[in-house]
Amino acid sequence: MSVPAVEFSLVSKSYSIYAAPSDRLKELATFNRRLLHTDYWALRDITFEVPRGETFCIVGENGSGKSTLLQICARILEPSSGAAIVNGRVAALLELGSGFNPEFSGRDNVHLNGAILGLSSKEMNRRFPEIEAFAEIGSFIDQPVKTYSTGMIVRLAFAVAIHLDPEVLLVDEALSVGDIYFRQRCMRKVHELRARGTTILFVSHSTGDIKALGDRAMWLEHGRIMTLGRTDLVVSKYLAAMAMKDAQYLARERTVHDGEPNPPPPEVVREIPNIDHRFGDRRAEILGIAIYDDYSSKAGVLRPNSSIAVRISIQAKANLDRPIVGFMFRNNLGVDFAGTNTAREGSHLPAMAAGEICTVDFHVELPDLYPSVFSFSPAVADGTLDRYAMCDWIDNAVVLPMEPGPQPIYGQFHFPCRVEVNSKIGVGETAL
Repeated sequence: MSVPAVEFSLVSKSYSIYAAPSDRLKELATFNRRLLHTDYWALRDITFEVPRGETFCIVGENGSGKSTLLQICARILEPSSGAAIVNGRVAALLELGSGFNPEFSGRDNVHLNGAILGLSSKEMNRRFPEIEAFAEIGSFIDQPVKTYSTGMIVRLAFAVAIHLDPEVLLVDEALSVGDIYFRQRCMRKVHELRARGTTILFVSHSTGDIKALGDRAMWLEHGRIMTLGRTDLVVSKYLAAMAMKDAQYLARERTVHDGEPNPPPPEVVREIPNIDHRFGDRRAEILGIAIYDDYSSKAGVLRPNSSIAVRISIQAKANLDRPIVGFMFRNNLGVDFAGTNTAREGSHLPAMAAGEICTVDFHVELPDLYPSVFSFSPAVADGTLDRYAMCDWIDNAVVLPMEPGPQPIYGQFHFPCRVEVNSKIGVGETAL
């Protein structure tokens, strides 16, 4: 049985917090007989193993202990208790420019990092052209690092980390500050290292990157492990908890500037007037749909050139990472006439935990349509516009007639049009 790349056994890390700087000296003067500090525990009883070649991702809010854990892996910090063992050469991309001397040039810092990892000067001279080419910082490679922009520091730090053949690579949210072009190159390189069997510990707030890279994931909260296991399950639980926390925050802050409470949330619609056909994996369900007119009353008919609100209520039956709610608008021939959804309109819904209910109002300006019968088909999905899983779709849940307008309709609808009659060009005038 192979030795794990990373082993943590009941690892805890505490920091001493003093009310005033002088309290530290007073405590030392008493030989710690009089304690003037409080202990802040960044990590408590962390136990896990990372096999060789695995990509292990860590999620959690700011201050949950993610960076402290990676710093212990990099041997920057020592645990207060417990055992932390990392087997193999470690390359770390932690805080920006960590390990760089700001007074030294980029070239000198590259060689310094190689020497720290035990590589000879000859070996670093061989690897340097690849590092320089990947960083793409031009003549700045021979300038002091203190003159670099944040993005340039990231470029050089990442180029060094991935070209020193690490057996364990630690990445702590550093790529989030890079430009899109370089970030994409970095992610491709991480995938290459992963394919070559490099063990990767990856911390990021981007759940998309976590799910794309991670073999397993761990969710930290206040220095403790909340969940450890399959990446998709851990991310789903984490996002659901964050969505619930956000909802609780909004409930506490639901007041407007004048002190009056905000209007209550939209009522939950629990009526589906018609179901011609229904399909989906049922990880979420349509609870109801209603159409409201200009007067906030349920519409019995549709009127040309009027405003309506399409209200759809859904309930999650399982955790949803990226719920999308929408509807399709069909004419009397069953042709999909128009449609939209929350993602299409740029209104991204937070993740939903199983049992949560969400109501969405779509405010629509109806054009001058041919007087006929139209239907609304609501839907809820989980994913993105490009890739999603349909949870629930109901064909023709609401059917309403369109009143005739004051003017005839040629075709299916009348689009807004401005007519301008040009005067004739005068005799002897030349058109340019």
